[in-house]
Amino acid sequence: MTRYAELAAMSNFTFLKGASHPDELVFQAAKLGLDAIAVTDVNTLAGVVRAHTAAKEVGCRFITGARLKFSDDTPDMLCWPSDRAAYGRLCKLLTRGKMRAAKGDCEITRADALELGEGQLFACLPDNPFGPVVAETLNEFRVAFPGSVWLAGARRFRDDDRRVLNQLALTAQGARVPLLAVNDILYHAPERRRLADVVQCIREHVTVFEAGRALEANAERHLKPPIEMLRLFRDHPAAIEETLHVAERAQFSLDELRYEYPEETCGASATPQEELVRLTWEGAKARSPDGVPEKVAAALNHELTLIEQLDYARYFLTVYDIVRYARSQGILCQGRGSAANSSVCYCLGVTSVDPARIDLLFERFISADRNEPPDIDVDFEHERREEVIQYIYGKYGRDRAGIAATVITYRTRSAVREVGKAFGLSEDIISSLAKSNWGGDTSGVNETRVKEQGLDPTDLTLRHALEFSKELISFPRHLSQHTGGFVMTRGPLEEVIPIGNAAMPERSFVEWDKDDLDALGMIKVDVLGLGMLTCIAKAFALLKRHYGVDLDLASIPAEEPEVYDMICKADTLGVFQIESRAQMSMLPRLKPRNFYDLVIEVAIVRPGPIQGDMVHPYLRRRDGLERVEYPSKDLEAVLGRTLGVPLFQEQAMKIAIVAAGFTPTEADGLRRAMATFRRAGTIHQYHDKMVEGMAARGYTQDFAERCFKQIEGFGEYGFPESHAASFALLVYVSCWLKCRYPDVFCAALVNAQPMGFYAPAQIVRDAREHGVEVRPVDVNYSYSDLTLEPSDGVKSIHARHRAMENSMRGNLAVRLGFRLVKGLAQKDAERIEERRGAGYDSVRDLWLRTGLSQASLEILANADAFGSLGLSRRDALWAVQGLDKVKGDEQMPLFAAERAFRKEEEVALPTMPLGEEVAYDYKTVKMSLKRHPVSFLRGWLRSAHYATNEDVSNMANGRSVCVSGLVLVRQRPGTARGVIFATLEDETGTANIIIWPKIFERFRREVLGARFLGVSGVLQREGDVIHVVARRLHNLTPKLSSLSDYHGEMDDGLSRADEFKRPVIEDLRKGDLRQRTERAKHMDKILPGGRNFH
Repeated sequence: MTRYAELAAMSNFTFLKGASHPDELVFQAAKLGLDAIAVTDVNTLAGVVRAHTAAKEVGCRFITGARLKFSDDTPDMLCWPSDRAAYGRLCKLLTRGKMRAAKGDCEITRADALELGEGQLFACLPDNPFGPVVAETLNEFRVAFPGSVWLAGARRFRDDDRRVLNQLALTAQGARVPLLAVNDILYHAPERRRLADVVQCIREHVTVFEAGRALEANAERHLKPPIEMLRLFRDHPAAIEETLHVAERAQFSLDELRYEYPEETCGASATPQEELVRLTWEGAKARSPDGVPEKVAAALNHELTLIEQLDYARYFLTVYDIVRYARSQGILCQGRGSAANSSVCYCLGVTSVDPARIDLLFERFISADRNEPPDIDVDFEHERREEVIQYIYGKYGRDRAGIAATVITYRTRSAVREVGKAFGLSEDIISSLAKSNWGGDTSGVNETRVKEQGLDPTDLTLRHALEFSKELISFPRHLSQHTGGFVMTRGPLEEVIPIGNAAMPERSFVEWDKDDLDALGMIKVDVLGLGMLTCIAKAFALLKRHYGVDLDLASIPAEEPEVYDMICKADTLGVFQIESRAQMSMLPRLKPRNFYDLVIEVAIVRPGPIQGDMVHPYLRRRDGLERVEYPSKDLEAVLGRTLGVPLFQEQAMKIAIVAAGFTPTEADGLRRAMATFRRAGTIHQYHDKMVEGMAARGYTQDFAERCFKQIEGFGEYGFPESHAASFALLVYVSCWLKCRYPDVFCAALVNAQPMGFYAPAQIVRDAREHGVEVRPVDVNYSYSDLTLEPSDGVKSIHARHRAMENSMRGNLAVRLGFRLVKGLAQKDAERIEERRGAGYDSVRDLWLRTGLSQASLEILANADAFGSLGLSRRDALWAVQGLDKVKGDEQMPLFAAERAFRKEEEVALPTMPLGEEVAYDYKTVKMSLKRHPVSFLRGWLRSAHYATNEDVSNMANGRSVCVSGLVLVRQRPGTARGVIFATLEDETGTANIIIWPKIFERFRREVLGARFLGVSGVLQREGDVIHVVARRLHNLTPKLSSLSDYHGEMDDGLSRADEFKRPVIEDLRKGDLRQRTERAKHMDKILPGGRNFH
């Protein structure tokens, strides 16, 4: 029987060259009966773990390797490590090349390979087999590594194939190395050849029509069975035999990577375990000064025993040290996720959830029978996370610590853009097709979308472009750094995983992502950035400075009824987690009155509970509309706090343990089957065991089936109670701040942007409705961030929030900051602050004292930032235009300076219309404190029968209604089966819109394209929850053009006859049409487009 191993296969991790996923190559190799396959991507090991995992699944031998492409004249070398030490040297070689190059590049030389080549098996794979450099390279490597060098040859199916192979055989013979057969694979099967051509065109920035000889001449660079490879190399059969010799010697397996966690200092203790025990009990006593509760003490003993058994003490000490450092620097942080199931983490200060307040299940975090490392996620203030990251680099060094990778893949928009260019489609066609789909969509562009754009779906070029763009979806585009997953090692990290430079300075990341690290059992620590922690930290600082109130996460007054009153009314814009449309709709139904209710609120609006049909039964039982029943006392202990309805992953696991006789390890297997990152369908294998186990313990078949059906709902996404509890703490803190000090909350939240669902305009508007006075940006009062100032004492609270008046303690005004001014550099804002002194008395004074450029002064004038000088926007712009053209930051000659002080003749400028002012406000600071843009159109809207959004709240259920507003948020949750939730804002408030999939398909362009949207539909009311279910949608954005013609206001003084700025238009009616069209386009640009969320 013919045997063959394919030793040269590129995957799509050789970006825009390989045209198959690593697992596709492995599955095809197994199908064809190959002895082994090596994935050899160019200067990277990024795809090897995926191939290794697939090979174990199908029982195929996998060889780890890489294709070395050199920055000197050395031809490409295939490289396969023969053992663990050689693998470490290969990683070191790749790391050296990556660290001396920019992100995404690798610069290695022949000298590097010769230095680190011990234990490697090399095969030269030249582009030009006739060049003298081939023999020179072979001789040099053969002398350095005798018996470990080959010359690889591949059939190209050209007319000179036989001559080339014979020449390679002669060269190999002359260099005294064997000839090795390879097929130099680009794709697993011939049908991928066309996609390989397309990605080559994308790589070379040419169209498929221009590519010519840059493309492969045939479809032969696919995996072939051994008998076919022997036929192709019938003149050199020994080259086929050599593939087996190489495979036999390339014995290294990724399973050999014995991960060693770095040593941690033991303090006063003899071992890391003893130090962990000491710190844990010290923390326990500090957390419980009146004595550690028996339940917590028992949990600590259980956890510490298991941690010792699994030798994880060093890992816990590492996380403790990182959190300790952050707190020492005043950086807010808290652990979350499954780690919140750990009492040890709570006592170490890593998590903030008191184990006495929730039911912990430590096996959700760590299991003795599960060969899987623990995973602790810690959130830090997102603006200060870099300090923590640099601390880790400083402690371990960049040679022992690196951030995990994230594989950025093609989605519909990026695939359409790249493939569209390769097929020569025009930019406007590409743009319209790309924008026709939801942002993160991965389904491609269908025929309906094409027709909607006015294009012909039968056009052959267009059809091919869309076909290949769909094939390209999910292909890796490039590697990026993970949001904060750190992997650290005892020895050099570069001998475990190749490391490369990140785009950010002083950052590096490894080539493997989170799933790769998990697959190989490598422990990582997630150092994540959370915007709400930044907001809370800034709020605490403002509270201390302006109100003398000194608080932290632990000392916020707990369980205040007024805070829960606000939450029950869904007055939660801007707060953590419960600000989304779905959460706001749930709040008046759930009516949270305590911390555990918030835990449930956070978890219940998730795919798991929704798809498991758990939400409505829980709400009915909570409202007393359905009896709360428990089939047994055992299950009452598990489900008592959630009224007999399983809402959390931990409950699903406990049901399996208590009612079906699962071991904790088996229950964790059930949990893993429920998790999103596991392959769909694995949960079904637990069906019989659970149903039969429950029946054996006296539960009815029907009840067992219902239990499993509910748990099955978690197959899409089940939320752990521990995670929800961690989030609920921040929910309460952010709600407390908003309820008690809305001025502080507004300033802190905007200063922490970008984050959350809402833009600064909506946050500011909400604060004003809560009685907060908000003042505009001003050169004499503003700083970079929003600040607080003494208020005039008059509060104007909207009727919706008047019941909160006595709950609110804040009494300061918010001053908008320079951070909101579009285009103003941070250094310019800082210079204005530094040199302000007692204040500026004119535009010229500010110019001379700060040295700002005229362009920066115009930005400030356009932002209406000279109000304290008594200057309107136009007056300020005129004053700026009157300054000498010498830049402010240049030294003016003596006489020029004298001329600069001469007073100009005063000119009376016409007052800018208010609509124009509002348009300029939106253009420059993305909001207006003067009026809402929609208010200018109220007359027309009223005549067109559009109600105000405030009027809707007084209408009856089922009534037909028309509403309108600026689009703030469009949301399409994965659990909503295509339903889109939109929020519109007019001058009176917001309206919540439900758009069913059929309506969305009919009005897709309006939904995705409109800035100002009109909706005709039916009012739906359920208690305090009000929606408008859309029937028709109208793009009203062109109506906003009546507000402004700002783009013609400041025209650099060009004559109106200048045809570059104002081309001659023969037909004046066309000119008027063009002016209206251009005005509408400009309004479309300056108004926010709304935020899209999944």
